[in-house]
Amino acid sequence: MSSWDNMLDGKVAVVTGASRGLGLADALALAEAGADVVITDILIESDEQNEQEAERFGPIAQVMQSTNVMYADQTAREIQAMGRQSFAIKMDVTNREQAKDVFAKVKEEFGRIDILVNNAGTLDHVSQIENQNDDFWERDVNVNLTGAYNCTKAVWPYMKEQEYGRIITMSSVAGTLGGFGQASYSATKGGLLSFTKSMALEGARHGINVNAIVPGIVGTEAFNLGNAKMNERMINRTAFKKPGEPEDIANAITFLVSDKAKYITGVGLNVSGGIELFTF
Repeated sequence: MSSWDNMLDGKVAVVTGASRGLGLADALALAEAGADVVITDILIESDEQNEQEAERFGPIAQVMQSTNVMYADQTAREIQAMGRQSFAIKMDVTNREQAKDVFAKVKEEFGRIDILVNNAGTLDHVSQIENQNDDFWERDVNVNLTGAYNCTKAVWPYMKEQEYGRIITMSSVAGTLGGFGQASYSATKGGLLSFTKSMALEGARHGINVNAIVPGIVGTEAFNLGNAKMNERMINRTAFKKPGEPEDIANAITFLVSDKAKYITGVGLNVSGGIELFTF
């Protein structure tokens, strides 16, 4: 039986929203499996526009910027220390032209793009429908759903040309179960599952596998900013009675983008600690 070590040797990956949290863990896991990895985010330590970018994208981005919880450049250096190629680059997934430019740069730099992880997302809009903020609704649709569309569309010609590609979209159990006070978040994450299936159908004839991860409660920086009592309620709903770790998501992604999963496409893989089960 072949080893799991270096199973992504020679592959080039792009991870969006990778300056912290799940995206950061994804990038490191892919690199550990042998891939060269490009880190993208709206917040890059060396960017002088971080304050203005955080202002545009809402409360969590503002907290992360003000407390310097952004590690895009640092993560790229860690990956380089593994002997892989890596760099961090600013990319706003809602900016279609910027996304096209970034993927063109990656293709020029590395000669190919094999893996895309659509991780960038927002999750700080929590209000019942009569109090939903219309601007935040639009933001969530633009970042979570249209952002994945923009990046997938930008990378598609390169994957199609090389007759090989692996794309992961980051959904959520809120997209499969719904979320009280999370109309915009749930709707966009549910939409990603349908988008994943459609892209899987289109991609199969070109050697492009497209799958979704459906995370549950994961102990990221953003989760830890939430209401402690509400967090405890959600944790207690899981079968394991504990949150997952970012590495749990990253390990599932690493498997799905490897050739060990070459006959898997169009799935939404729950990595949720059983939160969707009937627990009591």
